[in-house]
Formats: sequence, structure tokens, C-alpha cells
Amino acid sequence: MYPETMANDNPGWGGSPPPRHGIHKVNAKQARSGRRRSFCGRLGRAAFYLMLAVFFNCEAVAADKLHLAVQKTGTFGWELAIISAGGLDKKVGLDLEITELASPEAAKIALLGGSADIILSDWLWVARQRNLGGRLVFVPYSTALGAVMVESASPIKDLVGLRGKTIAVAGGPLDKSWLLLQAFAREAHVDIASEANVIYGAPALLYQKAANGEADATLNFWNFCVALESRGFRRLIGMDEVERRLGAKGPVSMVGYVFDEGFARSHADALARFLKIAAEAKDILAHSDADWENIARQIGIGDKAQLTLYRQIYIDGIPRRPVEEEAADARILYKVLAKTGGADLTGPAKELDEETFYKGSIGLAPREN
Repeated sequence: MYPETMANDNPGWGGSPPPRHGIHKVNAKQARSGRRRSFCGRLGRAAFYLMLAVFFNCEAVAADKLHLAVQKTGTFGWELAIISAGGLDKKVGLDLEITELASPEAAKIALLGGSADIILSDWLWVARQRNLGGRLVFVPYSTALGAVMVESASPIKDLVGLRGKTIAVAGGPLDKSWLLLQAFAREAHVDIASEANVIYGAPALLYQKAANGEADATLNFWNFCVALESRGFRRLIGMDEVERRLGAKGPVSMVGYVFDEGFARSHADALARFLKIAAEAKDILAHSDADWENIARQIGIGDKAQLTLYRQIYIDGIPRRPVEEEAADARILYKVLAKTGGADLTGPAKELDEETFYKGSIGLAPREN
């Protein structure tokens, strides 16, 4: 039905010319009724077409997809599980595609290779990439750090005692904790990298090696250190103490969300939404007994005291300082590392690039108990 033929096709509608065969008389009341029916009919069709347009438009607008590369045994996976279970991503129009990897090094490769948009890594690696021409940026994720662990009966009492011993280091030769430990050890005139037998590997693998007695000491991530404590290990020195002894004024988020500047510009809104729900997931996990019970089952914790320690370290590690304070301490530690490791470690720059910390980051510390 086209507008120009509407009257002939619908002779009963008001305003239409009389049919060619015979005369049809219409009184005023019938005319008004016909016009009302005409108006209501057109209004009904308009509403129907509007409904269809909205429906198909909603179907056509897909959620923003973000590709995340995540270490399989890391705490980031706990938070992503919270996001998925609560549908937090769907509520803000995000589609999170998650790839689980065995080690932090694999995640770095994924980011640099373009198969991941966001990973967790440390600002030292980000700074090195920037010094080499890359444009990565960093958002604080956690201040929780690992420690150097030894068996309770070990004769090793300090870093000097690591000379000639085997130390298993998680994360690789450029891991931030390992590099800071080396810098601190040199103040005690100990060159751990050359005076000890160093083996590198994925955190879970090195946890098993330490538990099986295949290493005299291990520097591992905080969650594996908690697990080792439950098996009779003790802390030789915590990395939080190392940071303070090297000049940091407060807890530093060595680990953070890492992504490319170009990605941040082209996906600024989606990135802001992701950081918001990530902070919300931290808040939920910090205050949810049920979620920690699920985590306990997943990682095989049956001891309530151990689970309490896990939870407390996680909560204490949630960033609460302004990004500017984090960056200021990072600059202090960077100078130490640049002096210790030289250009082979940090690249040509002796100062931390001012743009290393992402200016659009969102820091939402959870409410206090």
C-alpha cells in the first residue's frame, strides 16, 4: 500500500473520494469516528515500527570485547570469576574473552603479539618497554608481594646464607621482586645472581620444587608463600620490607593492569568500565565469606587459619593510595634498579618515564570492615 493509492484502496477511511460505483453517504458522526480510527491505526503502526527498530538496533549493538591473558593460578582469576558469576561485565556492556596461561612471561608475549588487550605485569617491565620504544601503560592492581621462603629447619638466616645455595625464582630473570632483591642484597655485599645457583620457572612449578626439597630457598608470589607457610616454611625476608629498606614511603603496587596507549585511546570508555567492575569485584571478594570458601575448595585449603591469612594478605594488598603517591615511590625504586641493573635492565633511561602510570586509572578501595 503506497500513500498515493491509500484512499482508493481504503474507501472507508475519512477523506477518501467516493467509490466509482454508486454513492456512499457519510454523516458527520461517522466521519469523526472514521478519522479517529484512522489516527489510532497510524499511531499503532508507528509504535510497532518503533518497537521493531529498537529491538533490531539493540541486537546490532554488540558488547565491547576485551581480550585478557591471565595466569591460570593467579588471584586475577578469582576476581574474574566474581565478575562472571555476578554478570558484572554484561551489566556494563562488556564481553571479556579470557585466555589462561601458565606464566607471566607468556602473558607478556600475548600482549606484545597483539593477542591480548590487558594483562597483569609489573611497572618495571612497562618502563623498560617504554624505554625501548613501546607505549605500554600501568594501572595499580595489588601491593601484595611475595617473600624469600626457606624451610623452618633451614640453617639459612639471612641473604648472606644464600651463597652457594639453590634459589628458585618465580617469573624469570627480569621479575621485579627478583631484581629488587638483588639490589637490596648488594647492600650486604652479596651478588645473589652469581653467588647462588638460580633456577627460574612458573610459580606453581617452583612451589612444588620448594615443597619437595629441590631448592634451598624460593622467591615466589605471595599466595604460594602462604601455601608454603602451611607446610612448615618460614619467611627469610618479605619483599615489602625490601621495598621499605630501599626507600619506598608506603606499599607499592608492583603488579598492575598493563595495556597499550593506543588501545587505551581507542577503547577509553570500555577500559573505564572494566576498571570499575574490577574494583567492584575486589570489594565483593574482600567481604564475601562464601566466595572465600569457594576459593578454599579450588586451591585445596582445608585449614581455616591458612585461609584467613590468604584473605588478609589479599585485602591488605588492595591499592588505597593515590596513583601519584604510587608513582613517586616507583620512581625511587626505579632509580635503585637502574643503578643496580644498568641499561641491560632498564634500557637507556635512568628516570622512570612520567607516562608509565596510566592517568585515566580508577582507584576504588573497598570499604573498611
